Amino acid sequence: MLWKNKEEVTIQSYGINHIDAKVDIQGWPSFRLTGIYGEPNRAKMRETWDLIRFLYTQNQLPWVLVGDMKNVLGQSDKRGGPMYPSWLIRGFQEVLDDCDLHDMELQGYPFTWERYPGTNKWVEIRLDRAIATSSWMHLFKDARLINLEVSTSDHSPILLVPMAIDGLPRVRKQKFENAWLSMSSPHRVLSRFPNLLSRAKVAVA
Repeated sequence: MLWKNKEEVTIQSYGINHIDAKVDIQGWPSFRLTGIYGEPNRAKMRETWDLIRFLYTQNQLPWVLVGDMKNVLGQSDKRGGPMYPSWLIRGFQEVLDDCDLHDMELQGYPFTWERYPGTNKWVEIRLDRAIATSSWMHLFKDARLINLEVSTSDHSPILLVPMAIDGLPRVRKQKFENAWLSMSSPHRVLSRFPNLLSRAKVAVA
């Protein structure tokens, strides 16, 4: 997690799989921003679910989580390969229900991760996402989540823009202001868009 003004971000907690912060940007309501990296071992996925539930109890500020959740919310989040395990879908959905979290619509290409592209084994999944509480969604009604599709990694970077900004999603013009950037390899994106974060407030990588 990166930010420009130390007065605007306060780290509440952190661990191997998360960074939880309180964000206080002038002119904006205070809210929580959490970067999440889901447990890659499916047998341990409940640890990620329990972490989200625990974090939910720690603060009642409007809350948004961004990152590689390592999970999907439905079979439509996956293309190619076998069906996604139903217990993982059901478990993740229950977490969102328990914590008043809502999945944000992803604009652009619907998948953020791939394996074996261009072959008959090609698999694409939407693993990277943003989920937010009702209070956060109410405060940031114009928020947009955009798949930038510029990474050479197996993950695509996603951009969460809380406020309405003219020009989005015109990536070539680099009009990203007061935005959060979540990506598996940020240096790859920055090499393509050197001014991407020049006016951003907070980035989650």
